[in-house]
Amino acid sequence: MLTSQTSSYTHLAHQPALDHLRALAALLVFSFHAIHLLHLHWQARPDLAWLGVITEGHTGVALFFVLSGFLFMQIALQGGSIQYGQFIKNRLLRIAPLFVVVFFIAISIRRNEFQAADWAYLLFSNLGQAPTSGHFITGPAWTIGIEFLFYLIFPFLALFTQQQGGRYLVKLLLLLAFFKLAAWPAIETPHHVYYSTLLGRLDQFVIGMLAAVIWQRSAQHPIWRYSLPVALLVIWSNSYHQALSASYFTAHQQGLFWVFWSFREALGWALLILCWSACAQHLPRWIERPLLHLGQISYSFYLLHAFVLYFIHHSLQVQGWLGQGIISHWMLLSLLAFGLTWWLANLSYQTLEKPFLDLRGRYRSAAS
Repeated sequence: MLTSQTSSYTHLAHQPALDHLRALAALLVFSFHAIHLLHLHWQARPDLAWLGVITEGHTGVALFFVLSGFLFMQIALQGGSIQYGQFIKNRLLRIAPLFVVVFFIAISIRRNEFQAADWAYLLFSNLGQAPTSGHFITGPAWTIGIEFLFYLIFPFLALFTQQQGGRYLVKLLLLLAFFKLAAWPAIETPHHVYYSTLLGRLDQFVIGMLAAVIWQRSAQHPIWRYSLPVALLVIWSNSYHQALSASYFTAHQQGLFWVFWSFREALGWALLILCWSACAQHLPRWIERPLLHLGQISYSFYLLHAFVLYFIHHSLQVQGWLGQGIISHWMLLSLLAFGLTWWLANLSYQTLEKPFLDLRGRYRSAAS
């Protein structure tokens, strides 16, 4: 979940298209949680497969991951070397302040179950009985552990890609596919493992990196401008297929589907990134301004939206308003939650994120 700001430490020109896509990712995850918490109750709904991009809107997480790989590889491809320590410091300044707040809320909620070993979940927020996974309101934080593990290895992956080209990433994807396939018979719940661990998600970051290599070589090619409808169709088709026959909420999971699902999902998002990057220059201002702003605050929006959704849902239940004809339509509640989350994310960005963002320094040396 990357900041949209471009600073002197990267020398990378601001790319509004990536802000648009961050906004899309945040909206998808928000819509996914809203429709299930307020209406569908975490059930598979193959009858709504045509709406799969919402009912399986967790796919927004994949878009976030692919965007991370794409942007960081773009920075690396400018030349020069990445200073590992400064890179990690910058990433901690980006993600740690708000995540630590969410983590402390999680351990406070479950204070009687807290154990000293829980501190390790500051880095591994998606494994075992992570405190952040103990309640819906802090649940979205599971992705931060995966993101940070990618940060730890990215400078090495970038260096090897600079040395060997895109073929290094292709070889890495083949290895990852083998590891996932070989591990499949040993995993009791493949859909859960491949959904929420680095084993299942690393290929999405790598595909984002590979998309950056392709973009560097073919950014001006007209194929990307003309392929946007194809990219949108691929994404809709992916979500339709998942909602129809392999929903995350399906009782009997198709194990082999999940082995390669992240790869297929990431390919669709990588295609959209390439196409949208070529097409997004001429959006009307009334559309672009809110998209740019939501892209900027997308990290806060992502981590905090579940707080708002749960508060609204619980409050209206307590008052007996849900399903009583006074306020019964989940879309109205979702709009209310969206507005409150927007306000809260702005407050969080200005208070908990931006002061730390301003402390970042340059991590890439000049190209020789």
